[in-house]
Amino acid sequence: MSQRIRIKLKSYDYNLVDKSAEKIVKTVKPTGAVVSGPIPLPTEEKNLYGITFTTR
Repeated sequence: MSQRIRIKLKSYDYNLVDKSAEKIVKTVKPTGAVVSGPIPLPTEEKNLYGITFTTR
């Protein structure tokens, strides 16, 4: 029977997230678990502006 676990890490400091993910992977690997990830998320904010044109 296979089991899955998903962990989400949140922080304003991306270095802290990277170090924490690395510690988790190092802890889990010796147990024989298959690790997929970590998956990096975008770090820069994207500003989306909508422009509405009206014609009269």
